[in-house]
Parts: sequence; structure tokens; C-alpha cells
Amino acid sequence: MTMSAVTSLADIHILMATLPGPDREAGGAADLREPQLTKPPGSLGRLEGLARWLSVWQGRHPPTMERPSARLFAGNHGVVRQGVSAFPAAVTAQMVDNFQAGGAAINQLCRAIAVAFSADAIELDRPTEDITEAAAMSEAEFLAAFNRGLGAVDRTMDVLALGEMGIGNTTAAAALACALFGGDAAAWTGPGTGLDGPDLARKTHVVQTAVRFHQVASGDPLDLLRRLGGRELAAIAGAVVAARHLRVPVVLDGFICTAAAAPLALLRDGALDHCIAGHVSAEPGHHRLLAALGKDPILNLGMRLGEASGAVLALAVLRAAVACHTGMATFATAGVSPAGSG
Repeated sequence: MTMSAVTSLADIHILMATLPGPDREAGGAADLREPQLTKPPGSLGRLEGLARWLSVWQGRHPPTMERPSARLFAGNHGVVRQGVSAFPAAVTAQMVDNFQAGGAAINQLCRAIAVAFSADAIELDRPTEDITEAAAMSEAEFLAAFNRGLGAVDRTMDVLALGEMGIGNTTAAAALACALFGGDAAAWTGPGTGLDGPDLARKTHVVQTAVRFHQVASGDPLDLLRRLGGRELAAIAGAVVAARHLRVPVVLDGFICTAAAAPLALLRDGALDHCIAGHVSAEPGHHRLLAALGKDPILNLGMRLGEASGAVLALAVLRAAVACHTGMATFATAGVSPAGSG
């Protein structure tokens, strides 16, 4: 089962207003089982909470990790013409070919962790507009990209890792995060594909210019996503919404992926409760953004690749959490005396 397409921004607001909440019965079942497992209480640290989180948002107990999936969305950005990336826009399509051929880092990670992977290239021959001069997408373009994400999620998935590819999209993410949460452009803008010195200063100026140009939309998070984001960011937002309705927990990747989901958090409290941060990237704006969203990343490995790489690595931790929660013996079945039994 997948979600039906939306035809207006109003449809998205309806989806946001009807987000299902946590399954408290499943959470209660996880809470009952955890203290019975043959270990001191809390000794598995965050793994215990991750198993419960999966149960709550899968809507069942025990939680499962039999069908984890990773979805990557790719898009091109008109702002690249401002010199904000060390790589040309053509690299986006070239990397999509690499994904399809199985030669990228994400392909190796998915093989190693047994995760189903697919990449969706969204109109790479039609870059978004330059966000320093115009809205990135028209409403129709935004809805089309959002619908790509809505349709990418299937109820049969146990958990979904989301990622992206798009030359220039750290600029879009920095501008979007800055417009949503305020602060100086410099605090949100990082090296992306490796900029420093004058090149990084130029990128920061581009972010600042874009944010100022689109200040008129500052009260509407969805409109800011349309104006400052990209097709792959809009698709990620759509996938996050679909996953909530279909009870598929989400693992967000790095800065761009988190920025794409951030407008949803401002539309409704708790909108990202079914999402966890797979890792914190080396992109400096990601630390700031996770703090603004109240997300505690699972991993911190100094990565800044994108491609859902950090999110997929975090799936291995979720597998371990489920294995312990479901596979460990209880004190009763193992004949082990619990604490305080004398």
C-alpha cells in the first residue's frame, strides 16, 4: 500500500493534521518485556529505547527489521551557477548512474547491512531556479516532487532510511534552515563538497542573499521549502509524511535530509517523532539543526557524504536493538535470578 498523490498545498496540510500518533499498546508491550531480559536494567543503553521506538511507530510488538529500505532522491539546483560547489551539476546524473551500477558508497553499505536500495532521479535535466533570484519551484513543480516521495514509501517496509544526491543542495539546505530557524547565514553554511576560503565566503553570501530574497514567505514552512529547497528535498518531505501515515519509522541522513524534513516539524508539534537522526554529519549546520529539532543522532563518524550513508549505517544499530529485544531470554525462561531476588 502506498499513499495517494496530493493536488494542492491544502492537501498536504490535511495530511499533516491527520498524522497518526504513537501506538501506546505496542510501547507498553515493549516496556513490559525489557525489564524481564537477562541483563541489568538499562545496561544496553540507547538500544533499549530504540527497540521501543520501533515498536511504537511500527504499531506492533515485537518490532521487526526484516525489510529495511533506503530511498535516495536526486535533483539539480539552479543556484550552482553562483559557484557554490566544487563540482559541476553534471555530477548529479553521473552519480545516479553510479548508484544504478552499484558502484557508490551507499551501494556497498546497503549490501553489507542487507538493506534494499533505490535511487529516484527527479527531472535532472530541469534544475530548480536560482534561489537568489526566484522561487526554486512553482507550486506545481513542488507538488510533483512531493508526490514522488509520497509514492516511494510502502507499508511493507520495516524502517526507511532517507538520503539525497544533488550538486548545490547544501546551499539550498543552509538557506532553508536559516530561513526556518534564524541566525546568521555563516552559522548554517559549511564546505559541502569541499569549499573553503573565498569559495566558502561566496557560498555564505549566496545563502544570505537567498534568505533575504524570500523573507516574504517566512511565516509558511511549506512555502519556504518550495522557494528555497529542491526537488529531492521536497520528495524527502513527502516520504516523511507518507511514512508516518503508513507506520514506517524513518531514519534521517545528514544535513540536507534533515533540512528537508524540518518544515514539517514547524507545521505540527511531534510531526517528526517517527524520525530519528541516523548520524550527525561534519557539515556544521547539521549540529545546529539537530539541536533545533531536539534530535539526538545515533552515530557521529565525521561523515558528510550524503546518499543516505549515515542513515543506513544506523540501521545496523537498529538491527542490533531488535535482535536483543526479541532474541534475548527472560530471567524466567533462562532460569537466571533477577536483581533483588536474594
